[in-house]
Amino acid sequence: MKNLQKLLLITAAFAFTLTACSKRYTQHSTEIDAFKKVVTLFGDQKFDEMAAFYADSAKIANNVPKKRSVTIAQRIAQNKEDSTFFSTWKIDTKEGEYEMVETDKGETWVNYWGQWQGTLKSNNKLYVVPVCITAKFIDGKIVREFGYWDDSKIALGLQKTEAVSSIDAPDQLKMATK
Repeated sequence: MKNLQKLLLITAAFAFTLTACSKRYTQHSTEIDAFKKVVTLFGDQKFDEMAAFYADSAKIANNVPKKRSVTIAQRIAQNKEDSTFFSTWKIDTKEGEYEMVETDKGETWVNYWGQWQGTLKSNNKLYVVPVCITAKFIDGKIVREFGYWDDSKIALGLQKTEAVSSIDAPDQLKMATK
């Protein structure tokens, strides 16, 4: 009888350990639901509404080192400015992937992989950019965010249109003075 009790106790402890470990990764959580809303708001250019999901002290580092992090207010202002260069702007929310992990330190992070796309006004070219964003949550709010994507083709597109504009300007001035 004692051996049966020991076996049941060991089995229960093993089952508890498996259950506890399996909670370290999930694709369904309140944090994921919150981050889905943030990504959707970004894609819909409802930047001001994103602030509700961030802690007042949140630090955001998109394509910059951690030491150059910005506040959510600064990020919103930059998003607004960036969006003026585009005639279309959206995130593909149907194809994106989300996961939540709990680190060995007990931190909760939500990761998103997806695609942003936008049409640059200056050249009417559509850009599709894969993105990876990860956000640390504490008490239901984002406190730290890192985003990574390659926007070099967009930068080149902007440079080319600026170069064309500066070349064309003298010709336009010549025509205006004739």
